[in-house]
Amino acid sequence: MEHTACLSDLQPGQRGIVGTLHSTGAMRRRLLDIGLVENTPVECLGRSPGGDPSAFLIRGAVIAIRRTDGRDVLLREG
Repeated sequence: MEHTACLSDLQPGQRGIVGTLHSTGAMRRRLLDIGLVENTPVECLGRSPGGDPSAFLIRGAVIAIRRTDGRDVLLREG
């Protein structure tokens, strides 16, 4: 499985598939709870006016994730 980018690299309109989650502790639990598990498709819907956080469509829900947290979510080719 080859990782091509992290969640934070997605631009509005781009899609990816979750490969690996490198977060730890409470943040890992939160990301898992919102559905960021392996093989989950995600789509970047947009960025806030300041550029951070970004909005992602994950399992039918729109979730805002900060750039620093998105760097720990590696995407794979899909």
